Amino acid sequence: MLNKVTLIGYVGGDPELRYTTDGTPVSQFNLATSKTWKDKSGTKHDSTSWHKIIAWRKLAEIIGEYVRKGSLLYVEGELVIREYEDRDGNKRKTHEIVINDMKMLGGKDKNGSSSGSSNRSSGQRSTGSSGGQYGGSGDDDFVHEEDYGDDVPL
Repeated sequence: MLNKVTLIGYVGGDPELRYTTDGTPVSQFNLATSKTWKDKSGTKHDSTSWHKIIAWRKLAEIIGEYVRKGSLLYVEGELVIREYEDRDGNKRKTHEIVINDMKMLGGKDKNGSSSGSSNRSSGQRSTGSSGGQYGGSGDDDFVHEEDYGDDVPL
């Protein structure tokens, strides 16, 4: 079975970094993906989808430090459907992408600030669980989180 989601999009607001009761970092933010198409009459249409993104441990800390509203990101993870009970006692479901890989894409973000490549050139570095250097080249640009099976309501 395969449960894999790959997205490239813009961060909708500054990520929220919190810690579970046992001190495990968890980050949450929304990612916007867009598509444009023309219908048969040639009219242009735009559509934006919003995705709830969750990251755990070292990846969550890196996101909390470097990612901001408007950052352009490449993320990989799995689709998780979580059930919860709302304040009125109704059962609800939410769809989340629990990511295990992330890459900040270079260039200017939607706010006009530098993103991605500026972190590499400024010498800021972090390491993921894979031991790779965040901000290097090739696959080292990814932070791999192997075990993110915690089930904590967000």
